[in-house]
Amino acid sequence: MSVLSGVRPEALLFDFGGTLDSEGLPWKVRFLRLWREEVGPIPQEHFDPAFYGATDALVGAVPVTLSLKETVERIVAGLATRLASGEGSPSERVGARFTQETLATLESRVEWLAALAGEYRLGIVSNFYGNLATVCAEAGIAPHVSAAIDSTAVGCTKPGAAIFQAALDALATVPENAVFIGDSVPRDMTGARALGIRHVLLRPEGAENAPPCCCPGDPVIRRLEELSEVLA
Repeated sequence: MSVLSGVRPEALLFDFGGTLDSEGLPWKVRFLRLWREEVGPIPQEHFDPAFYGATDALVGAVPVTLSLKETVERIVAGLATRLASGEGSPSERVGARFTQETLATLESRVEWLAALAGEYRLGIVSNFYGNLATVCAEAGIAPHVSAAIDSTAVGCTKPGAAIFQAALDALATVPENAVFIGDSVPRDMTGARALGIRHVLLRPEGAENAPPCCCPGDPVIRRLEELSEVLA
């Protein structure tokens, strides 16, 4: 029996960064790890504002055709400028490794998403830069996703209701017939709850001390593929 209460879902909505492209690790965490490995030690309190500045600068400022590699390169360049580390081989290695890791994870999930698409309508709801559809096509997951909702395109970010509603409308479904899967409690879980969408939290191993999920009894998975057990 499914861990989820209510009717069997007809649509599954996924977060993108931190969910589909990794096991619950957001881009900021992954970039910080790579920066420390390739460029050198840096306190998180110095890195975080530089990362947010570099990524915020991309919102609505990139062509819809920008690839993942080019997106990452722009973020790395913004980080290098804000952290006064200078552009060059170390920061370039950060970008190359991030892109390689991301594409490898997405490509490894193509068959899994294809199988899910045989049973459910699939959608993505992401706070992104305007080029989400291009990145999904680049990674080979686009054929199995019926709607890729990009916050820049719809003019609303998670946890705002409008971005979730845009996904429901695109998939011709209603909140009680959908399930949202994401790695962020304040953006993903809280936003889905506000519309009455059931939600599953992706929380990696080693994050046991993280804040609890927003609703008692919410399913928590350690790997995205465990979703099949929640839905069974």
